[in-house]
Amino acid sequence: MDKVEWIWRDGELIPWDQANVHVLTHGLHYGLAVFEGIRCYAHQEGGGAIFRLDEHIARLFESAHICLMTVPHDVDSVVEACKTIVTKNGMTDGCYLRPLIYSGYGSLGIAALTNPIHTMVAGWRWGTYLGEDGVKNGIRVTISGWRRPRGDAFSPKGKISGQYVLSILAKREAMAAGFEEAIFLDDNGYAVEGTGENLFVIKQGVVRTPSIGQAILGGITRDTAMTLLRSENIDIVEGPITRDELFTADEIFLTGTAAEVTPVREIDGRVVGKGKPGPITEMMKTKYAACVRGELEDYGHWITRVS
Repeated sequence: MDKVEWIWRDGELIPWDQANVHVLTHGLHYGLAVFEGIRCYAHQEGGGAIFRLDEHIARLFESAHICLMTVPHDVDSVVEACKTIVTKNGMTDGCYLRPLIYSGYGSLGIAALTNPIHTMVAGWRWGTYLGEDGVKNGIRVTISGWRRPRGDAFSPKGKISGQYVLSILAKREAMAAGFEEAIFLDDNGYAVEGTGENLFVIKQGVVRTPSIGQAILGGITRDTAMTLLRSENIDIVEGPITRDELFTADEIFLTGTAAEVTPVREIDGRVVGKGKPGPITEMMKTKYAACVRGELEDYGHWITRVS
């Protein structure tokens, strides 16, 4: 990533190169941290458009609550910090924001109940997560050998740093084997999500996605996609999806703040549909791109303007 000038930490702007932590920071050793990924786009009328900022920061605090972390800042101050990072670093033309709340230096015992809780927001320019060609033509994915745990083995609704080690392993193995992404099955053998994306499967004009009650993140981009699809009177069915239903789908796409809307063209040697993004996926890509840039008036409430 290319450095910018400022990072916000615990209420102050500090230079990028001075945003350091002690090597015995508790969150570094045990993964007790929560985070969000947020995108800012160039708004059609000028300035920046941070997409669904309020929802992202609300989920950040929900993740901290799941982890019994008392955050010494309120939601509004972190929202303002995100806006400040965009403007102070001159990134209203587009950037990625990373808020993080983490357990700091102190005890290295597992509980570390008295360790300070720190909050930071960084930002940088970041292009398409799965590549421009992937968004245009679709990506190749594999079914991971790692299983997504059920809800009593981890917390799928929290963006908790330590939980992402499983995603790292699946992603590394997929890329080493020549794929761009991996899809997890859950402990019942149902397809649930990618390493950092929600999953949508299309068959005969019906869009399916795993249920929010399954072991998936309650994705904000997932919710956006479902809202936009329904606005086009497209049926959506939430529920279990089997591995072979992926192989026989007409279209598949993944959603996430980083990945945006990314088509899947092949799974484990099986071509998806015609081997290129289908009509519903193409519509979804176009409408999502317009939405995040403030071009759809009905969804203006999702945009936080910065200049």
